Amino acid sequence: MDTQTKGLKLAYFFAVLNAAIIGFSFLFTKMALVHAHPIDTLTYRFAASFIVLSIPVALGWIKLSYRGKPIFKALLLALMYPLGFFTLQAFGLQHATSAEGGIMYAFTPVVTMIIASLFLKETTTLLQKLSIFLSVFGVVFIFIMKGSSFNLSNLGGLSMLFLTCVAFAGYSVLARSLSKHFSPAEISYFMMGIGFITFLVVSLTKHIQGGTLSQFVALSGNGTFVLSIIYLGVVASLITSLTANYALSKIEASKMSVFTNLSTIVSIAAGALFIGEEITVYHLIGSLLIIAGVIGTNYLGRKKTVPLRADTLKT
Repeated sequence: MDTQTKGLKLAYFFAVLNAAIIGFSFLFTKMALVHAHPIDTLTYRFAASFIVLSIPVALGWIKLSYRGKPIFKALLLALMYPLGFFTLQAFGLQHATSAEGGIMYAFTPVVTMIIASLFLKETTTLLQKLSIFLSVFGVVFIFIMKGSSFNLSNLGGLSMLFLTCVAFAGYSVLARSLSKHFSPAEISYFMMGIGFITFLVVSLTKHIQGGTLSQFVALSGNGTFVLSIIYLGVVASLITSLTANYALSKIEASKMSVFTNLSTIVSIAAGALFIGEEITVYHLIGSLLIIAGVIGTNYLGRKKTVPLRADTLKT
């Protein structure tokens, strides 16, 4: 097995692993939000990510070099994810339901496919396009069968949730482009650092103005909150960032993005295992549609993954 094939197989493994981690993150997010404001949760989350990754960097185990590299594009990447994505998600969910958020997030692969075709010149076959829509339909089918629907009075919230799709799609496309210049660790460290500094400034400003700084500090002594943050910060942010950035250096953004819908299946399984939620026939049907869509997107196209070329990196 040659190095390229091994790298591609590892990339697909990381794509599935990411979906599993994100699927479980919904449970831990709910646990954290019981004790803290969304912005405070994000501050602690990215503090954990940045501090943990800083340890091997400080010890010299991970080498970083940003000199002569497109820092402005890396900053744009961080503005889309984590800053744009999580900020839009937090405020969007204040005006819309989590079910509406789940439905909107399912359209991320479609948005990614469009943006990747424009900026990376990625092409997809008709069968791949149909497979992407099949995975999206699988997620939407599950939510609709649960009785979820769109409330147009929440148009502001829905708009922000749709923009989270655009932000994540933009991140996927730009991260693949930047993989030519930065290592996965360099991209991840930059993203985590920008996220940590920005959310920390916002949190501290909010608490100082409100005279509640002691409440912010007290969160570090809450066992349940800290456990949630360890998972969200180290596993759901840091590990997924490293693995996603690696996968995007090997797999087209349009192929990678469809794996996000697998997180719906994992969240269903997690709900059944840990909080006793019922799994019904429509859950199984929707899950099969999602899996079929993921497989179709990645195996019904060209035989080989299109290599990333210099002339496709113009953004």
